[in-house]
Amino acid sequence: MSGMAGGRLVRLAETGRAPVRFLLDGVERVALAGDTVLTAVLTNAPALRQAEFGPEQRAGFCLMGACQDCWIWQEQGPRIRACSTPVADGMRLLTRTREDWP
Repeated sequence: MSGMAGGRLVRLAETGRAPVRFLLDGVERVALAGDTVLTAVLTNAPALRQAEFGPEQRAGFCLMGACQDCWIWQEQGPRIRACSTPVADGMRLLTRTREDWP
């Protein structure tokens, strides 16, 4: 997602938790301990990922793991549900599938 200027979400409370560093499309970002991947990404970027079948950007929908709108890719391949997966230090996340995947 080029031009990731600011986050879609703004953190107003619980700012004292320990920082967690992760990579989003190769750029180091910071979340807080206890954040889901969805919260971590959306406090740093305007969208979670690019839609697979069009130009739209996705940002999660149901927030409870039922709708499958929040899938995001890990750099090493497997997808995860961003709304129900805790962010972990060192995670390497992608907003699009890699070009070399079939």
